[in-house]
Amino acid sequence: MERPYIICHMLTSLDGKIIGDYLEEEQTQYFIDEYEKMHERYGCKAWMCGRITMEKNFTFGHKLDLTHENITTIPKTDFVATTDTKTYAIAVDPSGKLGWTKNYISEWSENRTEDHIVVVLTEQVSDAYLAHLQKIGISYIFGGKEQLDFTVVVQKLKNLFSIDKLMLEGGGVLNGSFLNEGLIDELSLVLVPIADGSSNSLTLFETRSQLQKKKPVNFILKAIEKLANGGVWMKYFTKNE
Repeated sequence: MERPYIICHMLTSLDGKIIGDYLEEEQTQYFIDEYEKMHERYGCKAWMCGRITMEKNFTFGHKLDLTHENITTIPKTDFVATTDTKTYAIAVDPSGKLGWTKNYISEWSENRTEDHIVVVLTEQVSDAYLAHLQKIGISYIFGGKEQLDFTVVVQKLKNLFSIDKLMLEGGGVLNGSFLNEGLIDELSLVLVPIADGSSNSLTLFETRSQLQKKKPVNFILKAIEKLANGGVWMKYFTKNE
C-alpha cells in the first residue's frame, strides 16, 4: 500500500454528534478515558486532527505576531525537521493559522506519548509562517495549491516519515474529506448513551459544499463491545466494492 492504513477513531453521542453539551456531562468522562485507552491500544505511529480541534485542545487560541518579520521567499517544498522521533501529531491547517510555540505535543494524558508535530498546508500559507515553523523545528508538508488532496498528503506521510498506520480523529469535515477520497480503512466508534439533540453540532462525517459528493460508503461490522454505563465500542471495516 502506498499510504498508511487509516483508522478513524471517534467518540459520538447517540445522535452522531462529535461536539456538544453532552461532552460536559459527568458520565461522559468515563467514555473519554476509555477512548484514550483505545487510542493507545491501536499502536499507531501517528494521529491526525483538523485545525479547530488542534486549536481548542493544544494551541488554545494563541495567535502569532508575524507582521514584523522581514522574510525572504521560501520555496513551497516539504520540510522534514527531524527523523529521530517515534510518534507524530499531524495538524491539518491549510492556510497556517495555528499558533505553535514548540515542535511537539507533550504527554497530555497518561496514555499519550510526546509527539513531533507535522503541519499539513496548502501553498496559500505565508513565508513568515513557514519561517516560524522552521525556526521552532516543526515539520510541514504541502497537500495542494489552494485545496488539500488528502491522497497526496497520506502518501507523503508514509514516504517522508515512514508512517504505516495513521489514526484520524476529526473534526467532522476532515473525517468527511477522508471518507470522500476513499481513505478510511477502519472505523472505531465509541458511542456515548446520551442524545445531544442540537441541530447545529457537527456530526461524525461532514462534507463541504464545494466537494463533489461521492456515493455512500458501506461498512462491515468487525466487532462490538459493551462498555460500562451503557456505552458501546463498535469497530467496522470499510466495504470495498
